Amino acid sequence: MKSSLRTLSGTILMGAVLLLLASGCGNNSSNGTQAASADNCCQKTLETPMLKQTTPSPANAATVQQFLKAVGTYYLATEEGGQPRVRPFGTAEIFEGKLYIQTGKSKNVYKQILSNPRVEICAFNGGEWIRIECELIPDDRVEAKKDMLDKNPSLRGMYDENDDNTIVLYMRNATATISSFTSPSRTLEF
Repeated sequence: MKSSLRTLSGTILMGAVLLLLASGCGNNSSNGTQAASADNCCQKTLETPMLKQTTPSPANAATVQQFLKAVGTYYLATEEGGQPRVRPFGTAEIFEGKLYIQTGKSKNVYKQILSNPRVEICAFNGGEWIRIECELIPDDRVEAKKDMLDKNPSLRGMYDENDDNTIVLYMRNATATISSFTSPSRTLEF
């Protein structure tokens, strides 16, 4: 019962994220956009508004990383041609005080991030869930890729810090909200 409730809650949460991304109606003044009317609410704008500028906080980045590591699998949402794209991810490592993830340059997810670096991440663990709004910034330095792969040796069969495919990305202007049904939400900026 507990497992099916967790799966149902995660599915409902992911559905809400997808609906919000697909509709474009989640716009509010905190990210610099507003829908002028219900008629144009779902029209895609040509501009991608900047996220709220946040102050880097290694401590907050580490707290978010601990949540993602405890979950194991989180979901990364990107956008392609107005269509939300969501897929599971598992890497989350701290390097030089920033929270990094990893993928391959040949994957569609990387191409989507290059086109629009604004992403959302969602995960559910026990009675809490996290939503992270951020920009993902590519870091092609060998030392950043090596750090990620050294901390995730199971990826070494597919990736190498010296290949032309491996890429790591760090979260910038990130706001994480940790919520539950039983306590107030917490917001962490990093």
